[in-house]
Amino acid sequence: MKIVLTTVKEASVTIKDKMVGYIKQGFLLLVGFTDGDDKEIVEKMVDKILSLRVFPDENGQINLSLEDVNGSILSVSQFTLYADTKKGRRPSFVKALRPGEAEPLYDYFNNLIEMKYGKLSTGVFGADMKVTSINDGPFTLVLDSKELF
Repeated sequence: MKIVLTTVKEASVTIKDKMVGYIKQGFLLLVGFTDGDDKEIVEKMVDKILSLRVFPDENGQINLSLEDVNGSILSVSQFTLYADTKKGRRPSFVKALRPGEAEPLYDYFNNLIEMKYGKLSTGVFGADMKVTSINDGPFTLVLDSKELF
């Protein structure tokens, strides 16, 4: 499982000119899955995200969590995180988990966040989404379960 996490002042997802997700301050998460991902990995990644201290405190030190700043999460499925660009000019996506397996994990990921934290908006799995954000910092992390656990 791979997640690109960006701290944002605000972010939104639009599908066919209709806004389907919006947050103010918080995390924009681009979420992808690969072979071997399971509920245990999803649970560990959710715990990692919710425990990160990546917002500045009153002294400008990166020391506050999402909860500390009363932030929200916008979660967007993103199979292209598993693109392989080693050969040729067109990326291969064979490392991305097939939609029938990835969608239940994505739903589980979002349900866990909602259950443990509550402040969640999402895109729509598999949809052609337009994602906008005003980055805060910018502060961006790539979280890869193969490197973290």
